[in-house]
Amino acid sequence: MLREIRPAILILVLLTAITGLAYPLAMTAIAGVIFPKQAQGSLIEKDGKVVGSALIGQEFKDDKYFHGRPSATLAPDPADSAKTVSAPYNAANSGGSNLGPTSKALNDRVKEDVEKLKAENSSAAVPADLVTTSASGLDPDISPEGALFQVPRVAKARNMPEDRVRQLVTDNTKGRLAGILGEPHVNVLALNLALDAASK
Repeated sequence: MLREIRPAILILVLLTAITGLAYPLAMTAIAGVIFPKQAQGSLIEKDGKVVGSALIGQEFKDDKYFHGRPSATLAPDPADSAKTVSAPYNAANSGGSNLGPTSKALNDRVKEDVEKLKAENSSAAVPADLVTTSASGLDPDISPEGALFQVPRVAKARNMPEDRVRQLVTDNTKGRLAGILGEPHVNVLALNLALDAASK
């Protein structure tokens, strides 16, 4: 019986070593050489200090900054660990809200967000990405329409001409990958950093 089990154990150990150790280490090393910035988390620095990642959104509440998509991520409630509280862009708990189109809570939240945004800019239709969460809850990008919708508020808060702020949005809009994959998008952190630099 041991003669039949030994090959199975050896194959298990060998495949575990190859697929669980050697392959991941090799891919990590290759990625570090070919794509060093991405392999380190696509970190964004300002004045030599890391201020975020191009891959994970951040919450900006101040009117002088562009706001990202709503985030549905949660964290344990510090007062009661049996409950959760909203923790926008919590990478440790990535995920959507799992609320469907028939959810009253979701519909009420979206309606409330739409009303707030209409009060901010009544001359334009509210882009869907400004009131809907992404599946991960960590989306760092918004649509160009979502950024342009916010231009009047940001320009007013910074006392800048709207045309200048609109140009910053255009300058920070990324197109489709290879011209065909994905949709045009604006990284909110990169746009806000460009906005800070232009305001100096």
